[in-house]
Amino acid sequence: MVKRRFGWSDMMVSPLGIGLWAIGGPWVFDDWQAGWGEVDDGESIRMIHQAMELGINLFDTAANYGCGHSERILGQAVNSRRQDIIISTKFGFLVDERNKRVTHYDNPSLEDIPQLIRQSCRASLERLDTDYIDLYLLHVPAIPADLASFIRDTLEGLVHTGMIRYYGWSTDDVAGARIFAEGEHCLAIQYQMNILRPAQEMLAFCQSKDLISLIRGPLARGVLTGKYGYESAFANDDHRSNDWFRENWITPSLPRIRAIQDILTSQNRTLPQAALAYLWSLDETLIPIPGARTMQQVTENIRAFSAPRFAAAEIQEIQQRLSPFDSAS
Repeated sequence: MVKRRFGWSDMMVSPLGIGLWAIGGPWVFDDWQAGWGEVDDGESIRMIHQAMELGINLFDTAANYGCGHSERILGQAVNSRRQDIIISTKFGFLVDERNKRVTHYDNPSLEDIPQLIRQSCRASLERLDTDYIDLYLLHVPAIPADLASFIRDTLEGLVHTGMIRYYGWSTDDVAGARIFAEGEHCLAIQYQMNILRPAQEMLAFCQSKDLISLIRGPLARGVLTGKYGYESAFANDDHRSNDWFRENWITPSLPRIRAIQDILTSQNRTLPQAALAYLWSLDETLIPIPGARTMQQVTENIRAFSAPRFAAAEIQEIQQRLSPFDSAS
C-alpha cells in the first residue's frame, strides 16, 4: 500500500488506518457497556501484524478502550517495529484498569488539568511500551471554548517535552476544532463521517486549515458491513446490545442502506468496500479508520482501496435518495 505524507508532518502514512476499540474487550463507561464483547488477544496481535505486512501503519486506540487493554495489546504487537508505525491514542477520562470502568473527571480545577493530562499521557506511554506518542487526541467530544484553548496549550507543552509529536481532537464540533487548529502542532481532527452521516462542514474546515481528516465510524459501527438486521442480537457485554445502539444505528440505517444498495454494490463492490470508496471519492486525502479485530476484516478493508471510486453523478444520486430520510428525521 502506497504511503503518503501525514498532513504537513514529516511522517508517511497509509491511506487507511485501523481502529482498535474492539480489541479492548469488555468495559463499562459510567453505567453503560462500552466494549464489543470478549476478544482473543492472540487474534488481535495477529490482526495487527497482518495489517502491517499489508502496508497499514496507522493504528488508532484510546486509554478508554478496554480501560487500557487495547493500548497494551497494540504495544505488544508493534514493539519491535515501533519506528515503522504511527500511533494515535486518546485521553480525557478517568480510567480504572482494575475494575474496567471509565468515568468522567469530577469537575477538576483548571490548575489540576495539566497534571491530569500529563498523568494520562504517561499511563498511555507505559501501556503502549513506547517513549512517545505520534498523535495525541482529546477524546471528550465537546467542552467550553476557554477550556479547549487551555488544553490545547497544555498539549503544546507535551510536544516540547517529547512525550507527544502532534495532537488533535476527536470531535464533531467545528467550533472546538477551530480553537485547536490555532495550535502550532495541531495536526488532525478525528470526526464521524460515512455515507449515512455526512460531515460537510467539518470536512470543509479541515481542508481549509490543512488538517488531517481522520474519519471515525466510516462503516457506521458495522451497520455498513451489511451484517446487521432488525433482529440482530449481541452479548450482554457488547455495547451493541444497548437499546440506544438499535434505536440510533440499526433501525434508522437499514432502510437508508436499502435505498442506495444497488449503487453501492455496483462494479462488484462489497458494502464495506463501497463505504470506504465513497469517502475517498469525496476526498482522496481522507484517512478512514474502520475498526477491526480479525485478519479477515483487515483484508476486506484493504481491498476497498482498489475498489472503483464513485463518479460525481453516482454521489449525487446517493445523496438525493438519502435526502427524504434526512428530512423526515
